[in-house]
Amino acid sequence: MDIMQWLTQTPAGEFCFTVLVSMIPVVELRGGIPFGVAQGLPVWTAFLAAVIGNMLPVPFIIVYIRRIFQWMRRRLPWLNSLVDRLERKAHLKGRTVSKYKYLGLILFVAVPLPGTGAWTGSLAAAFLDMPLRKALPSVFAGVLIAGVAISMLTFGVTSLF
Repeated sequence: MDIMQWLTQTPAGEFCFTVLVSMIPVVELRGGIPFGVAQGLPVWTAFLAAVIGNMLPVPFIIVYIRRIFQWMRRRLPWLNSLVDRLERKAHLKGRTVSKYKYLGLILFVAVPLPGTGAWTGSLAAAFLDMPLRKALPSVFAGVLIAGVAISMLTFGVTSLF
């Protein structure tokens, strides 16, 4: 059995595949839960896999993204426009978050709309100099709230069929 067969034809593989899909920016948990259910996972198993996958990159983003951007500016100057765009996005989203601090971060991550989520929330937390020990629980709480909402929507839609 090759890796693709394992990922798509075994429960453990489906769980791992859902974790991987949920790590992707933009897709995150909002796409990971429906993906996992479509792969055959029960809704709450897909929820667990998606939360794990969505949270794995968060501490690295909060701690290292500024250094990564600095490195990219020095070593890969042709990506400066991408870095500028990401920094602008972080600062714009950061204004919303900074007004309410950690509660704002929870709500920002929890709202299941495009442009919100763990990746963008972590980026905003990094640019607002929020310490990891305070930002991480806020992002986690937001991910859990968003996950419950998406799971309920996914369960509602799949129960219709």
